[in-house]
Amino acid sequence: MNTRFHPSDTLASWGRVVKARHLVARPRFPDEIAGLISDLSADAPGLAVGLRRSYGDSNLNPDGRIIDMTGLDRMIAFDRETGLMRAEAGVSFSQALQLLAPAGWFLPTTPGTRFITMGGAVANDVHGKNHHAAGTFGASVTRLKLWRTDGVAQEIGPGHPLFHATVGGLGLTGIIEWIEFQAVRVPSTEVQGEDTPFEHVSAYFDIAAEKKDSYEHTMAWVDCMTGGSQLGRGILSSANWYQHGDVKAHREEPRRKIPVEAPSFAINSLTVRAFNSIRNDLKKMRAGPYRQHYEPFLYPLDAIADWNKLYGARGFYQYQCVLPPETARDGVVELFKTIVASGQGSPLAVLKDFGPNPPVGLLSFPREGTTLALDFRNQGEATLRLMADLDRIVASAGGRLYPAKDGRIPAELFQSGFPKWQEFRDHVDPGLSSAFWRRVSA
Repeated sequence: MNTRFHPSDTLASWGRVVKARHLVARPRFPDEIAGLISDLSADAPGLAVGLRRSYGDSNLNPDGRIIDMTGLDRMIAFDRETGLMRAEAGVSFSQALQLLAPAGWFLPTTPGTRFITMGGAVANDVHGKNHHAAGTFGASVTRLKLWRTDGVAQEIGPGHPLFHATVGGLGLTGIIEWIEFQAVRVPSTEVQGEDTPFEHVSAYFDIAAEKKDSYEHTMAWVDCMTGGSQLGRGILSSANWYQHGDVKAHREEPRRKIPVEAPSFAINSLTVRAFNSIRNDLKKMRAGPYRQHYEPFLYPLDAIADWNKLYGARGFYQYQCVLPPETARDGVVELFKTIVASGQGSPLAVLKDFGPNPPVGLLSFPREGTTLALDFRNQGEATLRLMADLDRIVASAGGRLYPAKDGRIPAELFQSGFPKWQEFRDHVDPGLSSAFWRRVSA
């Protein structure tokens, strides 16, 4: 056995359904990368990973090799005048904001957690509540350094074919050493927000269309346990940067922790229904304008460390799809009817519109339309049947699923949803692989 890779305890992705043993290397300095990739080949492939916040199996390489990049966490350069930042691949969004925010700059876009690495943000071409205004993170990347397992390292940027395969490429095109991106200037680190309730999911589309030109950040929490006239009722939250607030970063450590796994019965149809009802009532009480720091608005779940343990030892699946504009309204209604009928509602269901921004990567997930993200407690075959039913609705509507969230998508649905996947396959490094890629590219 090569001494650079060591047997690990069982590794799990964020959903904690897929768990496996790996051989793991943890470099601390960039000059270790060349030696590590020399141990990788088509017969013994590896995969670089960060904080492993992907939910399914795209960040796992069961019984294979993993390069944990979180030790490469240094800031390389930051121009406070222009907002251009260069950072090693293991730097987290949370770390970057500690430097950006007090200087009056911010990430161009961010998902609902700040605990992701720069390398992971590129590999999954992450998006946020401002996709309709800013596009994906990949749109802000100006340059990156990529190592291939043949030992060749190169700096590439927009326009280079390998760059557009690497953005959204799930870590399969090479090992990213560093990323350079353009931050955005903000007047303060507070947002001016507004919550707008709606009583049926079909009403979401009209409200979202009205808000998108006035607000940079929009998203809706939706109740997927209530049917009938209140099917998919929810609250649309919209916000812009407050023009005259303070400029300060978030608290680095989560305020609360989940010390142990919750019992398997903690999240069930009754508790989810109660949670959704209480959340709906509380949010409606606060309907109207408000002001708050970016942390609770952009990263509400980051206040609880290890919140994924709330779903118990069997873990949970995340299901996120996007449907094109012409089928989105009817398709989303059908998705909600199917979920309500199953009784397997999600305590965390989010609806959001993507803008027409062209995709940066060959496998970038966002496309113009409406995206729905849900968490389902793993109940074995019952949960898999439900998601298969949802798959049929998504496929019929011409939609696709998000690889960063997926742990079981059939190869046919992936391939139909990402028509450039074969073009992408030509750029895959033969010394890299993942459980997800082996499943969907067969």
